Amino acid sequence: MSERFTIAAPRWWIGVEGPALTARDRTRLVHPAVGGVVLFARNWQTSAQLRRLTEAIRSVRDDLRIAVDHEGGRVQRFQGEGFTQLPPMRHLGVQWTTDPEAAVQTARRWGALAGRELAAHGIDVDFAPVVDLDDGRSRVIGDRAFSADPHITATLALAFADGLARAGVCPVFKHFPGHGGVVEDSHLELPTDSRSWDALWAADLVPYRQLVRAVATDGALLSGCGVMAALVRFPHCDDAPAAFSPFWLQTVLRERLQFAGWIASDDLGMAAANWAGATLAERGRAFFAAGGDVALACNDFAAIDRMLDAW
Repeated sequence: MSERFTIAAPRWWIGVEGPALTARDRTRLVHPAVGGVVLFARNWQTSAQLRRLTEAIRSVRDDLRIAVDHEGGRVQRFQGEGFTQLPPMRHLGVQWTTDPEAAVQTARRWGALAGRELAAHGIDVDFAPVVDLDDGRSRVIGDRAFSADPHITATLALAFADGLARAGVCPVFKHFPGHGGVVEDSHLELPTDSRSWDALWAADLVPYRQLVRAVATDGALLSGCGVMAALVRFPHCDDAPAAFSPFWLQTVLRERLQFAGWIASDDLGMAAANWAGATLAERGRAFFAAGGDVALACNDFAAIDRMLDAW
């Protein structure tokens, strides 16, 4: 990955139906509103099959980005031939307690390994690392997080992202500004985090502050990385969930933190996105109006078709 990884205009990244492209998939992918594909376990059978799938996607349009959630642990879509099963990132936080330097080296090695394996299968974006803090509240996050300590999390996440980027895969830090402080699952309902701005600034926002600082110090490698906005409300800061909030995406992320990369939504098919409207089209417009660049719609193909017809 390099600074050449840019998002030219707001676009939708969508799922495809299975291990090979269908006619409906191909119709969706040529729509001008579509800029990328997000893959899932349903798209995986074998290493050779996955390569054929990514080649077929790029044969439809060679400008499409291809992404996946490849965190390790319980969120690793491809498991088997061609892919190493990575442990949950919590293992690195535990390793830090006895040997911080070794933990950083391991994080960078795991990122590089994931990046090489993804790139070898035609995938150029990884929705990782998770920089949410594990304070014991969120079962959705849990051992996906490196640590409860924001500085440990930032250091390990940056090392993992560095490994990905050096292997040619774009990292995406998630879920901005933080998903670790809520109990609710945004797949099922809209979580609310009642902490103050000061509490968030001192904790959950630290990894994003460190990311921007790292880019400023040595910008070439991570300057094109992404940030995924959470479908979580922080009512003491703004009424809108972060993914639909100009306060979070523009005032905080762009202006205060000076983040110059690209901003993705979490999957707008999730129940928490109902806040912005009943349809994907309504949700996407709210996300783009708030300052987002890449809207995700991954699993409900009838809803995706309705959105593309209306776009």
